[in-house]
Amino acid sequence: MSKILIAAGGTGGHIYPALAMAEAFQTYRPAVQIEFVGTAHGLENKIIPAKGFKVHHLPVGRLNSNVGKAERIKTVLLLPWAMIKSIMLLRKEKPDFVLGVGGHASGPLLLMASMLKYRTAIWEPNAMPGMANRILSKFVDEAWVVFDEARALLKGVVHVAGMPVRKEIEEMPMTKTGDGKFRVLIFGGSQGARGLNTAAAEMIKAGGPELAQIEFIHQTGAADFERIKALYGDAISKVDLREYLHDMGHQYQKADLVICRSGTGTLSELAACAKPSILIPFPFAADDHQKKNAESLVKKNAAIMIVQKDLTPAGLRDQILDLKANPARLSQMGEAVRTFHHPRAARALVEKFVERIEANATR
Repeated sequence: MSKILIAAGGTGGHIYPALAMAEAFQTYRPAVQIEFVGTAHGLENKIIPAKGFKVHHLPVGRLNSNVGKAERIKTVLLLPWAMIKSIMLLRKEKPDFVLGVGGHASGPLLLMASMLKYRTAIWEPNAMPGMANRILSKFVDEAWVVFDEARALLKGVVHVAGMPVRKEIEEMPMTKTGDGKFRVLIFGGSQGARGLNTAAAEMIKAGGPELAQIEFIHQTGAADFERIKALYGDAISKVDLREYLHDMGHQYQKADLVICRSGTGTLSELAACAKPSILIPFPFAADDHQKKNAESLVKKNAAIMIVQKDLTPAGLRDQILDLKANPARLSQMGEAVRTFHHPRAARALVEKFVERIEANATR
């Protein structure tokens, strides 16, 4: 086994688990060469090269119903070229294994790889599989899912596995540190969250004696930082406002409660850290998969969900204060979400992949 191509991009929820698997491959099979496939405009171009991996680009966009008609038409028109480019890339790189972890490039690359008889697999992190993976599951050698709910929605050979988590998160000691203050960590994922940011900022700005006893850490994302900073105005002293958090493990460690979106990357980190949360699913996620992810946790009493149309500063404040006053419930939620964590999931997945790759090579 000499080379692996991993298609991953778009959001941190795709990229960070892919990197966790890439690092596990390097540990388990140090000689293997790993390269990524994405698009020229995705977040993968900031995160993946910084970890020392090469990113190849395919000319492909989004097809989901949550994007505009013009963008979907452009994507359809580009698909034949993306498939040709996929074939050219595969012929040039001659990978032993092609893994699709999500992102726009995953569709054409995995479809062409399966057609050309390369060893292939897809990994689906959401309770509601994306459109590309629902189609690809008919062609690839196997699919791996995180949620049981996803299993019935894919075709072919489907396995349930854990969610790979960044090494620095999984290995961070989660004994709470600090001075005993109640801390709330607020963030919207790798790209921020406008509705969540606004509600949180208005809540903290309104303040009150009860909120004054709480320490808030609020990550806005780069696109929303200046707007939210202006919204806080003179109330900026009430919050630790950040554009981006480079020390997420440390931030999880300090937090008593997390308020966030419900992408699977975020949920896997909450599970690894055993952190209670208030989840506000992104309402325009493809196939409403964030809401379905959140519902999976709510069913196990592992989180609270507020859909964005019902999100208000006053309602968010009441939920926070209710949980702060009920430490037993916070503890129970932390224990429940921990059951979603599969320790060393990246290594376990990689071991399965290698087993199949090497068995295939001896045929």
